[in-house]
Amino acid sequence: MPDSFLLRARWVVPVEPAGAVLHDHVVAVRDARVEAVLPAARAIARFPDRETIDLREHVLIPGFVNAHTHAAMALMRGIADDLPLLRWLKEHIWPAEMRHVSERFVHDGTMLACAEMLRGGTTCFNDMYFYPEAALDAVLASGMRAALGMIVVEFASSYASDPDAYLDKGLALRDRWRDHPQLAFCFAPHAPYTVSDETFRRIARLDGEVNVPVHIHLHETEDEIERSVAEHGVRPIERLHRLGLLGPGLIAVHAVHLTEEEILLLARHGCSVVHCPSSNLKLASGFAPVARLMRAGVNVALGTDGAASNNRIDMMQEMRQAALLTKAVARDAEAMPAHAALRAATLAGAKALGLDQSMGSIVPGKWADLTAVRFSGPELVPCYDPVSHLVYAAGREHVSDVWVGGKRLVADGTLVNSARFDLDMRGELWQNSLKTPPAS
Repeated sequence: MPDSFLLRARWVVPVEPAGAVLHDHVVAVRDARVEAVLPAARAIARFPDRETIDLREHVLIPGFVNAHTHAAMALMRGIADDLPLLRWLKEHIWPAEMRHVSERFVHDGTMLACAEMLRGGTTCFNDMYFYPEAALDAVLASGMRAALGMIVVEFASSYASDPDAYLDKGLALRDRWRDHPQLAFCFAPHAPYTVSDETFRRIARLDGEVNVPVHIHLHETEDEIERSVAEHGVRPIERLHRLGLLGPGLIAVHAVHLTEEEILLLARHGCSVVHCPSSNLKLASGFAPVARLMRAGVNVALGTDGAASNNRIDMMQEMRQAALLTKAVARDAEAMPAHAALRAATLAGAKALGLDQSMGSIVPGKWADLTAVRFSGPELVPCYDPVSHLVYAAGREHVSDVWVGGKRLVADGTLVNSARFDLDMRGELWQNSLKTPPAS
């Protein structure tokens, strides 16, 4: 595909300005970025010789930003279902990770996840897992964008021996790749119950120097909060507040169990929350107070969590779940309208990552990270409101085309370079390995 081309769509939903739906418009792409968004007749007059891709049955939107996932855990999809969080972690996930997680595991699992995300219209994801350098290789090979977590836990793993080693490895990786256009980085302390005060203090000091987001599971379960009160005398958010970690760069994942004071504290400090509705439902963690967070002015993004606790890495599903659950929890049918759900799945995720100046909406100057959804077939006609259809009726199977930086990575629902992913072989090899019981 040439460096400059036009995408003519039945509808363009740019997300900025809020609520806009542009009929028969063109997105002009030049040198990997959006050059212009204008009516079709004006675009044809302005760019008479430029190749045009006709999306006459489609809505064109920004690529989805999955603001929280553990991509490599695509290899653990379905390995331990229908269990509460701590039992799921302690009895199944952590033992499996101790036996199997390696650079190859992370690379192959991330490649599998990238293929799934791309085919579902996601162009950028925020990752938290071991061996981020292996995830980085997979991201570059896939053509996607990612914010890679510099993971930190107190316990040793095959990746690192102690918290300082985790941080040193993550920072070294970030220093090598910080200027690559497909990559961003976050500090990624796993959770309050796996990270010490000393480590949190070091992250706070480093964040003053490095200035990247801090991505953490926070207030996910009642058990987490009770444990924090027993061990530290305060709830986790207050603990992080005292340690200097609340601020515009804090990405609080899940944030299910919040008091009104905690919601206001998050808002006052400009923190972001990543709502993971499917994972919260599957692990019975509870119902996040999304409507109250939004009313307080908290930036609420959406994430899938990992495939082991969802079991899909599907942002269109998360949009629908979020919109419906928010209405039900708030007992207010207007609590999260379709446009708000789409913003949470795109621009709000980019904002949480500090990347909203370069992605998350279809605005001239931003990366041409774009997703086309085809509205055809009996399940999608007639269409009175394309944004309503996106959130409540369409699914990832309706995603036809995806561009990242102007490069077409999905065409007519098919990965452009599917051989690069080698999906069947990767999946079968790891399934055979993970299903084999450990030696006694």
